Amino acid sequence: MHLATFNLSDLILPLWRGQFDHDRRDPPSNWPWAVLQGEIWESHGMAVSAATPYLPGSFDRPPRNIAEKINSGYKAWEWLLYLYGLAPALLFGILPEPYYSHFCKLVRAMRIIQQYHISSSDLILADGLLRSFAYEFEVLYYQRREDRIHFCRQSIHALLHLASEVTRIGPPICSSQWTMERTIGNLGEEIRQPSNPYANLSQRGLLRCQVNALIAMVPDLNPSRCDSDLPRGALDLTGGYVLLRAQDRYSRLMKETEAMALKKYIQSHHSLTQLGKDWPPKIVRWARLRLPNGQVARSRWKEALKPINKIRIARNFIVDNSVSLGEVLYYFQCRIKGSLSTLAVISVYSSPLPDLLTRSHGTFKSCKYFGDHNLIVVDVTSIKAVVAMIPHSPPGIDVGEDQYYYLVERPGLDVTDLGGIHERFNSET
Repeated sequence: MHLATFNLSDLILPLWRGQFDHDRRDPPSNWPWAVLQGEIWESHGMAVSAATPYLPGSFDRPPRNIAEKINSGYKAWEWLLYLYGLAPALLFGILPEPYYSHFCKLVRAMRIIQQYHISSSDLILADGLLRSFAYEFEVLYYQRREDRIHFCRQSIHALLHLASEVTRIGPPICSSQWTMERTIGNLGEEIRQPSNPYANLSQRGLLRCQVNALIAMVPDLNPSRCDSDLPRGALDLTGGYVLLRAQDRYSRLMKETEAMALKKYIQSHHSLTQLGKDWPPKIVRWARLRLPNGQVARSRWKEALKPINKIRIARNFIVDNSVSLGEVLYYFQCRIKGSLSTLAVISVYSSPLPDLLTRSHGTFKSCKYFGDHNLIVVDVTSIKAVVAMIPHSPPGIDVGEDQYYYLVERPGLDVTDLGGIHERFNSET
C-alpha cells in the first residue's frame, strides 16, 4: 500500500516538479525530467480534477486537483488512481522520453502486482519490468553521480522483491494495509465507552472475530451475500446479476439501429433467419445492472439526462475480460425461441491506438467513440467490470470531430468482490 502510493510518489513527483533535494552544483534547471512546473503543473492538476465525473462511483474517492491539494492530505487511494490510472494518459506529451516510457514500465508492472489473480506469465512480465525500471532509474536519474546518490531510496530497491514475494506469500494486495487500516477505523467507530475504551475495543474485536468465524462456517449468514435487501422493482437474474430500476413504464419500439443490432445478435447466436412480421420489436428498457463483483453498471439512457458535474459516469465496461470496451445504452429482456434472455445494447469503442499503446507499454489505451454508429447487442453476462473512459485529444492526431477516450480500470477490483463489498444503490424511477 505505502510502497505503491506514498513512497514512490514522494520520490517521483518531487523529481518531476524540480523540488527534490539537490546539490547547488546540480540545479533542477539542468534536469530534463523536471517539467511539471508553472502553468504546466497547474493545467495538469486541472486535468486530474476534470476526470472526476468520468470515474464511476465504485472507484471510491477520485483524485483531487493535485496541483492544489498535494500538500493537503492527498490520500493513498488518490495516489493509486492518479499514478496507475490517470498519469500515463495525462503525462503523455509532457514528460519527455525516455522518462515517460520508463515511468510506464512501473505502471504496467504495478497494475499486474495489484491484482488478486496473477498468472505466471504476467508475474514474469511484471518482474522484468520492475527490474528494468529500477536499473533505468539509476541510469536516467541518478547517473552514477555522487551528488545524486540520495535519489536512490529504498523504495526503488523494494520493487525488486515484489514478484518473488508473490510466489512466497501471495499477491501484495492480500497482505497490504488497506484491510488493517479499514478495520482499525471500523473498530474505533464502534467504541461506546470513553471511560474504558481499551476494554470496550477488546470486546468489539472479539465480537468481530466471532461473527467472522460464523460467516466462514455458514456463508449464507452474511447479509451482504444475500439479495433480501434489493430495492423495490429489482429483478434477480441469478449468478450475481440483478436488473435495477429505472424502468420503462410502457414498452417502446426499438430504433432502427438498435433493432439491426438485435437482429444480428439473434442470427449469430440463435441461428434464426425469419424474425416474424412484428419487427422491430417493442421492449421495456432497464437503467441499471448490478454485477457479480458488486459494481452497478448504469446506462446512457438515464445518465445522459444529468449534467456532467452532477454525475459519476458508470456506463462503460469490459466485455468478457477481453480488450473490447463498450458503452451501455440500456438493458432489456426479450424472448428468443421460447427462452427469456436479458440483453444490453452497447456502443463499441475502437481498438486502442497502437502507437500510444506501444509507447506506453500498454498502459495508455485511447479508443475512438462511435456513438450510435457501432451498436451491438450482448448478453448481460458478458459484462464483467465497470471501467472509466475519460475524454481527451490524443497528441499528434488530428481528431477533427471524432471523440477519443482513454481507459482507467479500478485497482484491486476482484479483492472487493472477495470481501463481499457491493456498491450502494438506491431506488430510481
